[in-house]
Amino acid sequence: MTAAFDHGDLMERVYARQRHIYDATRKYYLLGRDPMIDGLKPGAGATVLEIGCGTGRNLIRAARIYPQALFHGVDISGSMLETAGASVVAAGLQGRIRLAHADAARFNPGKVFGRQSFDRIFISYAVSMIPGWQSVMREALGHLGPGGELHVVDFGDQHGLPRWFRSALRTWLRWYHVTPRSDLFAVSAEIAAGRDATMEAKRLYRGFAWISIIRNR
Repeated sequence: MTAAFDHGDLMERVYARQRHIYDATRKYYLLGRDPMIDGLKPGAGATVLEIGCGTGRNLIRAARIYPQALFHGVDISGSMLETAGASVVAAGLQGRIRLAHADAARFNPGKVFGRQSFDRIFISYAVSMIPGWQSVMREALGHLGPGGELHVVDFGDQHGLPRWFRSALRTWLRWYHVTPRSDLFAVSAEIAAGRDATMEAKRLYRGFAWISIIRNR
């Protein structure tokens, strides 16, 4: 069995039951998601992709904020996609949000969605759970069109928070197979430099959350 499918099985085990309470519980600590979405600002007719779309919460919020754009989401967990699909229908957005089961590390948008590139791609609290997250970011950047942007939000280094809090948080995150990427900004800058793109780093809530933005020229 490949590492990708091992990871898919792990995510299925973790979220098969948690998906039912995911949004209600995660809103208290997945900080930075809404500021990241607010910064997407896709133009009229733009296409947006979320990698690791989970329950569809972010896609639904983004679709409501940007009614002129079309949205797509992929996830490696079939259970999460089932929940996302039901949520999209309940929100009446099935005409503007398309979902697909896919592994972000080997995702072919042409086969899955019938398009080769997107204007915006975002990843929300997923790189901390993807073993080959650097490759996923490089792959995502390759699916952006000219002037496209990759937005990534995840746990930061919590540098401005008490040491006891940082220690407790990281212990708790390990229980759920989450590993904050302390080199997120460094990797983003390296990826951007290799593609003649620009990179912006944002630190929120005393370092609790980080947002990395890579923009194609």
